[in-house]
Amino acid sequence: MVLNRKVLLAVASLPILLGATACAPGPQDGETRGQRISISGAGATFPAPIFQRWFDAYNRQVDPNVQVSYQSVGSGAGLEQYINGTVDFGASEAPITDSADRTASFIAAHGHDPIQIPMTGGFISFSYNLPGIDNLQLRLSRQAYCGIVTGQITQWTDPAIAADNPNLNLPNLPIVFAHRSDGSGTTFVFTNHINTICPDWPAGAGTSVDWPIGIGGQGNEGVAASIQQNEGAIGYLSYAYAALNDIDSAVIENQAGNFIAPSPEAAAKALLDEPVPDNFALLVPDPSGAESYPIVGLVWVMIYQNYEDDAKWQAMRQVFEWSLGPEGRALAEELLFVPTPDPLVERIKAVFDTINAN
Repeated sequence: MVLNRKVLLAVASLPILLGATACAPGPQDGETRGQRISISGAGATFPAPIFQRWFDAYNRQVDPNVQVSYQSVGSGAGLEQYINGTVDFGASEAPITDSADRTASFIAAHGHDPIQIPMTGGFISFSYNLPGIDNLQLRLSRQAYCGIVTGQITQWTDPAIAADNPNLNLPNLPIVFAHRSDGSGTTFVFTNHINTICPDWPAGAGTSVDWPIGIGGQGNEGVAASIQQNEGAIGYLSYAYAALNDIDSAVIENQAGNFIAPSPEAAAKALLDEPVPDNFALLVPDPSGAESYPIVGLVWVMIYQNYEDDAKWQAMRQVFEWSLGPEGRALAEELLFVPTPDPLVERIKAVFDTINAN
């Protein structure tokens, strides 16, 4: 079964992180009320801002007895913890089913297929530190950014970049490319796009690749630090992370030849009209829409078929369903993520109904 999805986004301005959201009903009698329940998750740094906001808001506004702790350690480490059963859920921007080895390891350890649930969508920016050039002023064609990531373009005054930016005074600086050093779903989404469109890209696609050039950083935080600390640096970040940390980002060329600024609306155009397979492993390496932002991906939460503690599973389900509901959707929009539309949420709830707990 596949489902075509569309959503209208009403994007709010960047929020104050402690701001209030709409009130939500408390837990039903006999569920988690009065019990202290701790839930642990680990994985992608990409969705960390929205996960932290969701879990904090749920604890403060819905059920103070439910505490969700999320370790922003990168998708690779999160998937390993999920496979090893040391967390209640994992999170990744790369579907675990894209890796035959990880899927086989999980099945061997747990006796069932991994279950991956799309919680939100995001998009990745080329973010930079260029003196005299502000946010969304730099334009990068596909030729230019393929040249940057392959090392064929090494100076900001290169003719390919200058041709895209005739009205900018480009600095006479070497290009410093910043990338992830850890296993990362952000890297998977980024390299899946680069591998699709850049003819001279040598490293393939994956959560971890052999970079031909550049300096590495741990997590979105490490890449951001590399960009901020080096004039002339450019790297890839979750756009939500870049925007919340006031890091400038480029307008980039899509498959249709249009220069598109990173935004939830443009990411939604890329993601939300695509058919979603039964295992939810939707990948869109090069969206074809005229107004689609070109580097987009989903964020999956990985759960188990069986949980030993029914109260914990019921609490975790309530957290996820609240996050996918109206209050959680509003927070996703505020933090520049793409919310999951209602038809897909109904499919997710049907999967939740199949989970076993004692």
